[in-house]
Amino acid sequence: MSGGVDSSAAAVLLQEQGYEVIGITLKLWPQDCVNRAEDKCCGPQAVTDARAVCHRLGIPYYLIDEAAEFQQQVINHFAAEYKAGRTPNPCVVCNEKLKFGTLLTRADQLGARFIATGHYARTRRCPETGRTLLLRGKDLRKDQSYFLFSLRQAQLERALFPLGEMTKQDSREVARECQLKTADKEESMEICFVPDKDYGRFLQQAELVTKHTGDIVDLEGRVLGQHEGIEFYTIGQRRGLKLSAPQPLYVIALEAEHNRVVVGPDHALDQAEFRVRNCNWIPWETPPATLEVTAKIRYNHPGTPATVSQEENGLARVRLHEPQRAITPGQACVFYQEDVVVGGGWIRH
Repeated sequence: MSGGVDSSAAAVLLQEQGYEVIGITLKLWPQDCVNRAEDKCCGPQAVTDARAVCHRLGIPYYLIDEAAEFQQQVINHFAAEYKAGRTPNPCVVCNEKLKFGTLLTRADQLGARFIATGHYARTRRCPETGRTLLLRGKDLRKDQSYFLFSLRQAQLERALFPLGEMTKQDSREVARECQLKTADKEESMEICFVPDKDYGRFLQQAELVTKHTGDIVDLEGRVLGQHEGIEFYTIGQRRGLKLSAPQPLYVIALEAEHNRVVVGPDHALDQAEFRVRNCNWIPWETPPATLEVTAKIRYNHPGTPATVSQEENGLARVRLHEPQRAITPGQACVFYQEDVVVGGGWIRH
């Protein structure tokens, strides 16, 4: 329970369906983050709100300290990806490693069969294979299945998503009917440990990254200027380059091995082919050699037709039918067939 309306409504719905519900909040925030995140899902106000909801519903409530695991699995990984010239998605990692990872161990200790969250996503059992499938949420505007693509069968089999068939307004109505204090709480779209969206400042304040100079070069390798660290840039970025040029320049690539930021014209951001690593396939143990899918190259991407070809060692080649802008290493590329999430992987350089 994050202290927001979605997890609160999920608890209500589960109670109404006859489940014995236990409320759990994972204390994830590092101590230096608390003052900057008091009203976020990693802050103390969220704990107060979640506890109040559980009291109102008459269910047990536990606050479990997973800060050390969060630091290791999520924050350190977040910093390492930026240092490698990639742009990470910490929410996917948090879902896999903590919410449906270490929390499953806690569930076993409490004798709980399932983990339920307020994600807008759905699951169903495939009658032919017996595998648990992951589907988009019914409300496509709130669909969060993208963030769950890396869950394995052992995790999906124990996952409940009570809001999967609902809209955000439906969830608020459920909370209002139960007079929960979270019913009209504003939702946060930010990374929980970077509430001001300035991830570069967070990395420096947490002493995970220090400024270090390097070259900004064009596509031919000519030096145009200096940067203070590739960690502070992302693909497609235009602002903050501090370059003088006759045409707008954008970040095209980040070369960690050479400590270089490569810039170029807008059209150089278009790309139609790339590889993904650490692939997870949900409907199959071994996927078909070639798949026709709709590929989402980032969470807010609408999706585009693509052909995915399997390679060795968990790699796959993605060929987009139409080039897309700013395909970013480190982001998740998630594959859909209609509403079913068939799998996904992490975009490589």
